[in-house]
Amino acid sequence: MGTPEFAVPPLEKLHDSGYRVELVVTQPDKARDRGKKVQFPPVKEKALEYGIEVLQPERIKGNEEFISQIREADPDVIVVAAYGKILPTSLLEIPRLGCINIHASLLPKFRGAAPIHRSVMEGEDTTGVTLMYMEEGLDTGDMIAARSTPIGKKTTAELHDELSEMGADLLVKTLPYIKQGINGRTKQDESKATYAPMVFKQDGLMDFSRPPEELERLVRGLNSWPGAYTIYRGEPMKIWKAEVLDEKADQPDGTITGVSDRGIRVAAGGRTLLLTRIQMPGKKAMETSEYLKGNKMEAGEVLGRSE
Repeated sequence: MGTPEFAVPPLEKLHDSGYRVELVVTQPDKARDRGKKVQFPPVKEKALEYGIEVLQPERIKGNEEFISQIREADPDVIVVAAYGKILPTSLLEIPRLGCINIHASLLPKFRGAAPIHRSVMEGEDTTGVTLMYMEEGLDTGDMIAARSTPIGKKTTAELHDELSEMGADLLVKTLPYIKQGINGRTKQDESKATYAPMVFKQDGLMDFSRPPEELERLVRGLNSWPGAYTIYRGEPMKIWKAEVLDEKADQPDGTITGVSDRGIRVAAGGRTLLLTRIQMPGKKAMETSEYLKGNKMEAGEVLGRSE
């Protein structure tokens, strides 16, 4: 059970490792972009490539027809990776070896919808994946196994791909132990639990009164979606890369203090943030040095103003 790109590597690993994937359950198809062309979820595309039957229920809770289909499939285990819906107890109780979730954080930290975004934005040193037994609570089940990786200067997009592969590897290496009933099972420490709420487009608006370190993490944390942004000459300007400079800034927060091939220096929290990759409306993202070759941007202009 999975929907976005994050869930594709686990499906690939299960298939390539010789496991019989009886069914793939994913979210319904959606019309995307201006043409409203129907696009399949990435997991559906991969399942069809493998010739695996795909179910796409609009809802699961109270959907007896769907629950019956899962019972008829008689799965030993259900693997869940970024499926996107809460699973009822009636479903969780079906597989004899349980429902196992691949969660993109080191539980009990960052339970919830956006663990990768939030771990970057909140300045964590490390993150990882956790295999866990599912229960009705939000990512509260017993942990089976985990792996970690340093965050460093990675973006959410980079960590997404790394953790997806890491979770797939951990899954196929752990499944034999689950089958034999000799896997680990550790209760989560509720006193250490934190939550990672969903990220929205408006979360990307940069507040230049904040410290530059926090803004740099925001830029990395929202790359590749939804993207950090500010307002420049009345239009949104997305920021895809930024650096913290060891420079004090006497100008008001949001003021452009200098422009060079290195980037755009901006006063932030009394110090300086360097914007090195930007994107204007209707244009492709580009290095700031490339943008400045054909566009003028001057010191003294202020970012963040709507007018």
